[in-house]
Amino acid sequence: MFPSAFRKRIEKQEYIDSKQLLAALGEAAPVSIRINRNKWLKEPLNSAPVPWCRDGYYLDSRPSFTLDPLFHAGCYYPQEASGMISGEIFRQIRNNNEYVRILDLCAALGGKSIHLSSLAGENGLLVSNEVIRTRAFVLMENLSKWGVPNFIVTQGDPSAFGRLTGFFDIILADVPCSGEGMFRNISVRSEWSESNAELCALRQKRILMDVWPALREDGILIYSTCTFNPAENEDNIIWLSEKTEIESVRPDFSQFEGITEIKRGGIYGYGFYPGRIRGEGFFISVIRKKDTVVEKHAKAVPEKHDKVVPGKHDRAVREKHTKSVRRHTAGVSREEMAAVSGMADFPSGRIVKYRDEVMALPCSVSDYHRIADEVKIVKAGTRLLKSGSVPLHDLALSVKCRPDAFPLADLPYDQALEYLSRTGPAAGNMPEGRNLVQYKGINLGFVKNVGSRINNYYPVEWRIRQQIPAMSEADVIKWTV
Repeated sequence: MFPSAFRKRIEKQEYIDSKQLLAALGEAAPVSIRINRNKWLKEPLNSAPVPWCRDGYYLDSRPSFTLDPLFHAGCYYPQEASGMISGEIFRQIRNNNEYVRILDLCAALGGKSIHLSSLAGENGLLVSNEVIRTRAFVLMENLSKWGVPNFIVTQGDPSAFGRLTGFFDIILADVPCSGEGMFRNISVRSEWSESNAELCALRQKRILMDVWPALREDGILIYSTCTFNPAENEDNIIWLSEKTEIESVRPDFSQFEGITEIKRGGIYGYGFYPGRIRGEGFFISVIRKKDTVVEKHAKAVPEKHDKVVPGKHDRAVREKHTKSVRRHTAGVSREEMAAVSGMADFPSGRIVKYRDEVMALPCSVSDYHRIADEVKIVKAGTRLLKSGSVPLHDLALSVKCRPDAFPLADLPYDQALEYLSRTGPAAGNMPEGRNLVQYKGINLGFVKNVGSRINNYYPVEWRIRQQIPAMSEADVIKWTV
């Protein structure tokens, strides 16, 4: 059932019990979620806590996420349990009194990004990046639903961030890998090969060196993969230590059983091995940058795989985009500022206007422009109003939305699904005009009662596309009272 070359390697691999690991990889993967405490304070019934994540829970079975309005409202997110350890590391290394700039370099589909977004809070900026356009839009959707307004979504190659010299305090590089930790999935096994693993290791080195200049001196790099391959894990960190000045950081995981500490050449890493932990296979290492930050760096590993090389055309497009942003990011009128303050709670210094939309930036305007000068921005912060005073969907999902700003209509389960699929809901007792619809007291989005019909403003691209079966709330997560 497993590639023979993989089996032969792990039979000799240090820190691994191959029989235990293979047996665990033959079992079903655990199902886990992480709760958004900014929106939802209940806990799932028949669940167990993820030891290293205060808001993480294992479920006893896999529910329907697509047909759960609370999922679409950003009350929770299905995230693999092993990867939740990045949040525990963030808590241990961060000084809560300082403003922090974070880069999640390979962020889609967004599980780790929304985790960091919650932990960074109002005193942090998260730049969440994905090089593939379609995945960047999924990332944007998930962060928007989560509702913490401290993020910028970008679409750029790691080399683009290298031009933001010393900008970030923390970089999370959850790099593309050979995927051995996901071998419970048969399709992942079938795609594995030794040659692909070798290519992954080369690409990971290139990613590390390309993004390294963006980290400030004494900044923290969190490096992770979902593979067991030392060439993609600890060997890469040792390689980086030979090219740069680093200090290996040793987080305190002593209270968590099953996490395996890996030590080689003065470098610490941590393996999550199925059979010892309840989760998928995972590796993580934390390093502190001791290099003096300089403007230029030499590329140590020239190679061609998946690299976007900015040419003259690309630079021209980027410069045109930057000029457009600076030209259209203008002041907000007194009337628009008053409308915003009546609907949401954002710092006035971050409210700007871009074309015909009023938006709340997640950072200072200068930080925003510095990022926009180098990387394509897909979305920055929270879109609030359009054409003067028309509220936008971002506002409904934001944790900054004022609960008394709009008439509220709490929908039953079936009507909530109709709203999310853009086929309803019924007017019911809604007053005429714009209403904020909810499910179990949690915002879903806006509608407008025009008397003869209800206009549904849920984003078309986010709608539930599958046919909704005749079902009940018995098919979704049950929560504590």
